[in-house]
Amino acid sequence: MTGFHTKVGHVVFMDPSRTDFDDQGETEPREECGVFGVWAPGEEVAKLTYFGLFALQHRGQEAAGIAVGDGERIVVFKDMGLVSQIFDESSLEALQGNVAIGHTRYSTAGGKKWENVQPMFRTSPDGTDVALGHNGNLINYVELHDEAADRGLIDPAVVSSDTAAITALLAEDVADGRSVLDAARALLPRVKGAFCLTFTDGHTLYAARDPQGVRPLVLGRLDRGWVVASETCALDIVGAAFVREIEPGELVAIDESGVRTIRFAETDHKGCIFEYVYLARPDSVIRGRSVNATRIEIGRRLAREYPADGDIVIPVPESGNPAAVGYARESGIPFGQGLVKNAYVGRTFIQPSQTLRQLGIRLKLNPLREVIAGKKLIVVDDSIVRGNTQRALIRMLREAGAAEVHVRIASPPVKWPCFYGIDFASPGELIANAVTGSDDNEAAVVESIRSAIGADSLGFVSIEEMVEATEQPADQLCRACFDGKYPLGLPQGNPNADLVDNLLKAQNS
Repeated sequence: MTGFHTKVGHVVFMDPSRTDFDDQGETEPREECGVFGVWAPGEEVAKLTYFGLFALQHRGQEAAGIAVGDGERIVVFKDMGLVSQIFDESSLEALQGNVAIGHTRYSTAGGKKWENVQPMFRTSPDGTDVALGHNGNLINYVELHDEAADRGLIDPAVVSSDTAAITALLAEDVADGRSVLDAARALLPRVKGAFCLTFTDGHTLYAARDPQGVRPLVLGRLDRGWVVASETCALDIVGAAFVREIEPGELVAIDESGVRTIRFAETDHKGCIFEYVYLARPDSVIRGRSVNATRIEIGRRLAREYPADGDIVIPVPESGNPAAVGYARESGIPFGQGLVKNAYVGRTFIQPSQTLRQLGIRLKLNPLREVIAGKKLIVVDDSIVRGNTQRALIRMLREAGAAEVHVRIASPPVKWPCFYGIDFASPGELIANAVTGSDDNEAAVVESIRSAIGADSLGFVSIEEMVEATEQPADQLCRACFDGKYPLGLPQGNPNADLVDNLLKAQNS
């Protein structure tokens, strides 16, 4: 990374003038973010955080950063790109301290700007450094932004991220004898929406989770310290033993005194069901339920709800693998790998030419012709959002000699956008809405989607069967992207949310 970084105060930033970032027009739902934190005196906390972020790379492939504190100051190193593109041995060696937080990001609030890369950094009026990372989306962002602007903490003319607003408000209240803990206890009850936070003053590691627990956040134990992370897989990677989940509505502080916990709100579980379906790594555990086991069980239930006459069950790798295994086991139809995924295709700074762009899905997936030629395929995928990927995939499979292509989806049709940390399309861009017009008949919706993507048959698991597979109470899950019921409400000042609100009112009138 030589030549890109400059020192600004206590923070090492990458050059904000860079513009060589692009999302390559991806059509999949974008995961939200991943957060990680470690308090471990005597350990290489920057390297632990680096490997923790590696485990959480799937949660955000747009940007990443690490903040390390040594009790005197905090140093932040961050940039656009993948974790492996941003950090090297020399940058990690420069990050020395006892406490660290890290973040991997996809933009949801604030957009794809270098200024919004996390962790955020502020210095409080009493000179305390504060760094903060955030996973989720706030529904009262406008209120918090306006408060921060009124207090002169951010430029009211600049559209910044929700994370920038809460970092500014948190740091500003660390003054007149108030600690970071005091400021957090006062601020968190006023923060509404989905949030998992890790933050530090360079001495203590803090973590907090919204009262509904929309996104996962866990606590782990090292031999000489503690770890907090978005998913249990990150604990495994750094050798931390799982202790428990951070409870919804809980604020945790970790330092030489141990782990202290403060309740800032009552728990009202509304965990995101899409974590089980798509977002979380299969080797993670959420509320005691293995994500991999959940996806296999969804596949079993999908096979019972929508059987198909096929020769082989193949997944769309990687996220479709467990459900395809479950479908094959339940149906008795052989499981096979009919598609090869290029493991190195992710976000890249290299723009494909128009010729390569037209190849579309072939940049990521390629068929094994000897496996699929002449076969009736049952293709299992985790979800359909816009339908572009499935349409291109089915065309590719037919060109490779597939006799029939029967598509089975391990989640119901996505009909509504997410305002709690996943960057879905607007309602009109979702294929479940775009292809059906005003026709609300479920069978007509499925048939329209089947025709649009070119499958011989199509089946989606039902909401009820999907919920049963998670082994969680139905009233403790958020399923808004499938059923339009937003348990935390809709965000302020968001045109897409206003559109959804009007659509829901018209639907219920």
